[in-house]
Amino acid sequence: MALEIKGCGLFRNKSRFIVDTSKIILERYQGQVPDKREDLEKLPGVGRKTANVVLGVAFGQSTFPVDTHVHRLAQRWGLSNGKGPEQSEKDLCQVFPEALWQRLHHQMILHGRRICLARSPRCELCGLIEVCPSANNKGAPK
Repeated sequence: MALEIKGCGLFRNKSRFIVDTSKIILERYQGQVPDKREDLEKLPGVGRKTANVVLGVAFGQSTFPVDTHVHRLAQRWGLSNGKGPEQSEKDLCQVFPEALWQRLHHQMILHGRRICLARSPRCELCGLIEVCPSANNKGAPK
């Protein structure tokens, strides 16, 4: 199994988590992925972000998953000054309408991977440069 997920990084841990989680889901949840955050976060390797992704994508629940890209963009865009993803999630949920949370999560990840890179943001390609506080603050993103 490690070969299939090797490209994801930390594949040894992820492989073990997948096997352990699969066993728990079979035994404790009769083969059904739980649809409650508390239950998901008890599974090996599942934190708040992964639980939010599962709840939003698989179960259509209103969640705003925050990974490193989303957290970084929330900071740069001045939408959050939280030190961690959980605070950024709370802040983003207050700024945007619930109906947009899942879509924005995906769009922000894509933007963070392609344009607003961590070390060398490509501000010249960004459609948000006119309203971005980081780009307009001496030209250097935070």
